[in-house]
This record gives sequence, C-alpha cells and structure tokens, in this order.
Amino acid sequence: MSDPVVKEADAVKLIVFACEAGMGSSLMGANQLKKMVKKAKLDIQVVHAPVSQIPESADVILTHQGLAAQAKQKAPNSAVVPFQMFFNDPAVKGVVAKLKAGEPIVSEV
Repeated sequence: MSDPVVKEADAVKLIVFACEAGMGSSLMGANQLKKMVKKAKLDIQVVHAPVSQIPESADVILTHQGLAAQAKQKAPNSAVVPFQMFFNDPAVKGVVAKLKAGEPIVSEV
C-alpha cells in the first residue's frame, strides 16, 4: 500500500462533497458543509458532485464510506475522507476544524 495523500491546509482550495447520484440528502449535507466552511472563514470552494464526476482539481473529497474506494479511484491525488452520516458527521466537522487550525488533511483511503 502506498503512503496516504496529505493535503496541507493552505493548499486546500476545493472540497468535493461526493455522493452516488447527486441528489437528495447529500445535497443538503454539501450545503451544510458550505455553511461550516464560510463560518470558519476559510477561502475554500465546496462543490457537490456524483462520485463518477469528481473533478481532478479536488483537494479533499468527503464521501459516504460506501463510496470512498470509488472516489479514491476517480481522484487518486485527492485526500479522501469517508463519513457515515450526511448530517452532523464528526468526520465532516473534523475536516473543517483541522483546516481552520491549519492542520493537514490526510487521506483515510
């Protein structure tokens, strides 16, 4: 297994909230993440996309644990952080907290 992808906080410019189809609860989760990033005063773009359409420019990908391997395959140079719940998941909050503190994001996949 290769070393995990590490993205330094100041290098993170694009977070992708990836889901299976691009609708429903994941869209609401993405909007929640956008609000968290804005509240933390981070200059980071947050976009919502189906896992099959993750842009290559993604620095960090937040996706449901069942889609994490697929996200890593689609964007091998991105830090992939899986979550379990679309709302108030500690993994999502943790990414925002680390970025606000200037800590790197380490891929968990």
